[in-house]
Amino acid sequence: MTALELWILAAGLAMDGFALSVSGGIFLKRLQWRIVLKNAFLFGFFQMLMPAIGWAVSSWFNRVIDDFDHWIAIILLAIIGSRMIYDNFKAPSRKNRTIDFSNTRVVLALAAATSIDALAIGMSLSFLGASTIASLVWPVVIFGLVSFLFSVAGYLGGLSFGGFRKFQPELLGGIILIGIGMKICIQHLLANL
Repeated sequence: MTALELWILAAGLAMDGFALSVSGGIFLKRLQWRIVLKNAFLFGFFQMLMPAIGWAVSSWFNRVIDDFDHWIAIILLAIIGSRMIYDNFKAPSRKNRTIDFSNTRVVLALAAATSIDALAIGMSLSFLGASTIASLVWPVVIFGLVSFLFSVAGYLGGLSFGGFRKFQPELLGGIILIGIGMKICIQHLLANL
């Protein structure tokens, strides 16, 4: 995976946290840096932690499935991307619920929930050749940094633009993940010709 693809993947993964942060900014009404930075840190931290856990779990059994691991990565990306796209269009009433973004336990739960996708991406990284901890450090740092920055931007955007809700980051994130999965598929098919 190239550096550009890694940054694009990180942006796709950060979209759920970004969407929640936009909502958080709308609900905050005024800029509260302590809440914004704490919540953005939690989103970024979980986007770093979950891929590491996924990588560790998949590394244990990666040797067993070495011949078809790229197909697992493609399937995981397609499932995650499809779910993000589906969530974008489902239950508009669910999106209108009020969340207390100043409550750390609530934000911890949200950060963990939005980073479940990153757990599967960590597994995919293992299947795609990240065979050592050193090869995992760069991707998880990028995932955490991008998620942190997107969350801060989401809060600021939500505070600045009440109508910003019309942007559909889950849809964009899902399309990005499916696109990366398709690229991996094409690369592996061409490599085996």
